[in-house]
Amino acid sequence: MILGVGVDLVDLARFERATTRTPKLLGRLFTESEQRAEGRARSLPSLAARFAAKEALIKAVGDSTGMRWHDMRVVSNELRNPSFELHGGIAEIARSRGIRTFHLSMSHDGGLAIAYVIAEGEAA
Repeated sequence: MILGVGVDLVDLARFERATTRTPKLLGRLFTESEQRAEGRARSLPSLAARFAAKEALIKAVGDSTGMRWHDMRVVSNELRNPSFELHGGIAEIARSRGIRTFHLSMSHDGGLAIAYVIAEGEAA
């Protein structure tokens, strides 16, 4: 059963301005493993898509009480398909709402990054 849907859109130029103006922002939003892939720093569009994913996750869950940005980590499997690893407050909120699975899709092109999240489970 679908329990929630979230979508978020990020303007890449605005995201770049924010990260340039506040250099520590990336460290607050992303874990070290999210900032790097295959030993290299991720591109700004890729990071913006991950930020959109986190925002879409919050919308799909419907609550951000007690949530920290590092509690929701965007990871990829061997085929580079994205998913979430949840910890802390956001994991507890998801459990309490009966959410067992999240489906994540991200993309970036034309100056924008977008992410969709579907929360699936059994209503608590």
